[in-house]
Amino acid sequence: MIADWDDLRVFLALARAGRLAIAARKLGVSHPTIARRIQSLEATIGARLFDRLPDHFALTMAGEELLADAEAMEQAAESIHRRSAGLGDTTKGTVRISAGEAMSGFLARHLSTLRRNLKCVEFELASSHMLANLSRREADLMIREQVPDLGSIVTRRLGRAAYAVYGHPDLGLKAPNPTATWIGFDDDHNYMPGQAWMRDLLQGARPHIRVNNWQVLHEAVRSGTGLGVLPCYLGDPDPGVRRIGPVLNDVAIDQWLLVHRDLRGLTRIRAVIDALVRLFEEERPALEGRAPARRNAA
Repeated sequence: MIADWDDLRVFLALARAGRLAIAARKLGVSHPTIARRIQSLEATIGARLFDRLPDHFALTMAGEELLADAEAMEQAAESIHRRSAGLGDTTKGTVRISAGEAMSGFLARHLSTLRRNLKCVEFELASSHMLANLSRREADLMIREQVPDLGSIVTRRLGRAAYAVYGHPDLGLKAPNPTATWIGFDDDHNYMPGQAWMRDLLQGARPHIRVNNWQVLHEAVRSGTGLGVLPCYLGDPDPGVRRIGPVLNDVAIDQWLLVHRDLRGLTRIRAVIDALVRLFEEERPALEGRAPARRNAA
C-alpha cells in the first residue's frame, strides 16, 4: 500500500523530467531527497520503477504501469484543490491573474480601477508569456491572445489590441523606414504580434536587435536604439516613444480571458472577471489605438 502521496509526486516529477536535477528544481528539494523518495516508493511497490542510465532516468515497464495510475491520482487531487476554493466561498481571498509582459503592465497601471469595489480581494499579478496551468491553479485567471483547446477551460473575449510602429521622438520619422535599425523578437519568439509584418517590411531579414520580452523591447525603443512594433496600449501612454505611421490593421489581436470551469462561479473570481470586463470596455479606445493623440504623436 502506498502511504505517502509525496512519493508519487516525486515519481511523477522524475518521470516527466527524466533527470534528478530538473525534478529537484521543479519540486524545490535536493537531489538526495528525490533519490530517497524513489527508493522508498520502489521498496513499497516491490519493483524497480526506473532504469538509471548514464544521462537520464527511464521508466521501466512497472514504472509505465504506475504512471497512468499516478496521473489519475494527480488529476483527482487537483480537482479537490480547485473545488476546495469554493467551500468557504466569499468575496474575500486571493485571485491570481496570469498575463503576458505587456498586458501585465497594462493591468498594473489600472489596478486601482480593478480594485475600486474589491478592496477585500488580494490580487496577484504573474507576468509571463508562457501558459499557466489552470487545472493545477498556477493561476485563477489568464489573459492570452490564443485559446488552448481544452474542454476544462471557459473563455471570454475581452477586446482587441492594436499594434503600431514606435520610435524615439527625436528620430523625426513620419513612416516606418526599412533601412532604419529595427528591434524585434528572437527566433524562439517570432510568433509574437507584429513580427511577421516586420519581416515582410525587411524582405525576410531578421531585425538588427532581438529580444524575448515586450518590456525589454519597449525600453530599447525608448532609448532611441531603433524602431519596433509595440501594442498601442503600451506605446501610446509613454511620452518617451512616438508612433510612426498608422495602426497596423493586419496585426490587431483579440484578448481572451480564460478560467477553469470549476472556478468560474466562485464569488471572488466572478467579481474579478466582471471588473476585468468593465476595465477592457472602458479602455477600449486605448487598446484599439484610438486614444486621444499626444502632442508628439504622428
